[in-house]
Amino acid sequence: MAQLLSCSSSLNTSTCKKSYLKPLDQCSAAFSISVPFKTTRFPFRRLFLREENSKRSRVVRATAIATNQDAPTQSSSGSPQSFGVPSKPQRVMVIGGDGYCGWATALHLSNKGYEVAIVDSFVRRLFDHQLGLDSLTPISSIHDRLHCWKSLTGKSIELYVGDICEFDFLTEAFKSFEPDAVVHFGEQRSAPYSMIDRSRAVYTQQNNVIGTLNVLFAIKEFREQCHLVKLGTMGEYGTPNIDIEEGYITITHNGRTDTLPYPKQASSFYHLSKVHDSHNIAFTCKAWGIRATDLNQGVVYGVMTDETAMHEELCNRFDYDGVFGTALNRFCVQAAVGHPLTVYGKGGQTRGYLDIRDTVQCVELAIANPAKPGEFRVFNQFVEQFSVNELAALVTKAGEKLGLNVQTVSVPNPRVEAEEHYYNAKHTKLIELGLKPHFLSDSLLDSLLNFAIQYKDRVDTKQIMPSVSWRKIGVKPKTVTT
Repeated sequence: MAQLLSCSSSLNTSTCKKSYLKPLDQCSAAFSISVPFKTTRFPFRRLFLREENSKRSRVVRATAIATNQDAPTQSSSGSPQSFGVPSKPQRVMVIGGDGYCGWATALHLSNKGYEVAIVDSFVRRLFDHQLGLDSLTPISSIHDRLHCWKSLTGKSIELYVGDICEFDFLTEAFKSFEPDAVVHFGEQRSAPYSMIDRSRAVYTQQNNVIGTLNVLFAIKEFREQCHLVKLGTMGEYGTPNIDIEEGYITITHNGRTDTLPYPKQASSFYHLSKVHDSHNIAFTCKAWGIRATDLNQGVVYGVMTDETAMHEELCNRFDYDGVFGTALNRFCVQAAVGHPLTVYGKGGQTRGYLDIRDTVQCVELAIANPAKPGEFRVFNQFVEQFSVNELAALVTKAGEKLGLNVQTVSVPNPRVEAEEHYYNAKHTKLIELGLKPHFLSDSLLDSLLNFAIQYKDRVDTKQIMPSVSWRKIGVKPKTVTT
């Protein structure tokens, strides 16, 4: 059985010096360490590597510093306060805070004056190791990232290292940090990854559904006023031949009318896990009075936010491979290295898209305007709709301005999906809350392409073509790359 190592630390750093491989007592910070060992209820997840069974799940707790007077505060009702007698800043736990969206969000919230804690098992980095993948950008260890952030801003971000599917670990993290809001990014987020083989399909469902259930129980038992901000996906809806509403649809049938959850038509084991999450959250809001906001996010592109651009140690990951890379990011890297843009099938697949800068905005807006107790809100989180062919045309045009000879090739679609379809999804609620979107402009495409060109020497062209087939998923574990 896995053991839990609880460490309390106060990070006092003056530089962004490397410390990831140092023992805790040799880092430049001053540490106060208590080491109570206890057996957790569940062994640490195997994740297809048997040696993982022997690893320990650790909690590293870093003391947050006081924030400035402009920091958002938490009232007794859970709503933000901006005047009157100041109270303590809101405490936000970002689960999955080492990942693509989570890291950018954690820094953004910290910069805005929230007290932030990251909870992560670093399994996303393990996936890269397993599959022979790597980020286009060199990404620093979480320890180097947090040291750098503290040295640049004077703000501390607390860190809890462990698996939220182990409830004992999550309990300790909740009791220690006492969050006012939980932002839940801590899920396996790739549809292709979930379709590689049986073990990864099972892992995706187990990790995502059980992890979210544990978060719901932790809120119920230890922080009943805590607001859950959960990252869902527009992929829950599928591609129906009617307009997609924001979470709910009003239907008249046989003379009677009711407002019901919008029908779900998930297209992978990953998307199905998100549907299960939504149902579990909706039920616990009704049964336990939990307050929750489900952000059904579109496809995210970009890499830089105001915070991640402050120092190279804070740089975010940038996936371009066929397993974790999203369409626009992949196309920009393909154009930069002279590889034809890989359009799956007919290329008429249409989805909602948003800049990663809008992801962090949307999360902040949801936190600042919390759901009521017992309320399950659903926001469709995207700003524009594009087909794959439209994205390819935009990248081709932008590439030509930079002197790139951008070609496009149609490849057999590895997915089971409609390649030409109607798509019109509503997305007004976040705009009404104050979202100021970044649209996919020529200047942004130019910036993305130049960013890809800057790091093109790190591109492994063997990772570009799709290698996971929805129809050929099998029982035996396999390695995606050769």
